[in-house]
Amino acid sequence: MTPKGKKEFKASNASINAKYGLLSTQWNKFVVDVMLESAEKELTSQGVEPNNIVKIEVPGAYELPLAAKRMLENDIDAVIALGAVIKGETPHFDFVSSSCANGLTRVSLDANKPVLFGVLTTETEEQAIQRADPKEGNKGAEVAQSAMELLEQLASL
Repeated sequence: MTPKGKKEFKASNASINAKYGLLSTQWNKFVVDVMLESAEKELTSQGVEPNNIVKIEVPGAYELPLAAKRMLENDIDAVIALGAVIKGETPHFDFVSSSCANGLTRVSLDANKPVLFGVLTTETEEQAIQRADPKEGNKGAEVAQSAMELLEQLASL
């Protein structure tokens, strides 16, 4: 799948032979599971063997950075973090979204390995559903493709 506005991508050995960590959250599973399925499908359709994909589910988005760190310490080449934080009536949304994004960035830079941010941060459930819709350019598949592209770019440096 090639997202709108992106060039066609065809994986090569640098990304096909890599080991991927697929992290997903328990919160908002109705959206996250669709993204998880699409991410895994994108990886395997590009030639990644299923045994090179490790899946872990964590309670929520706040827990993603620590799980990503542990995966990278255990021979995972790239982590794809998937979740959905939907705004409610309290500032909790802001704290969780910001902490998750900053934490995943820090883990990536500290480990010098890709950690892709596939966490939807939306105002409504409808927006989350739309962004996870495989017919509309599912964010799970987009982030999986980005992980593969980044691994290839880093291998060429």
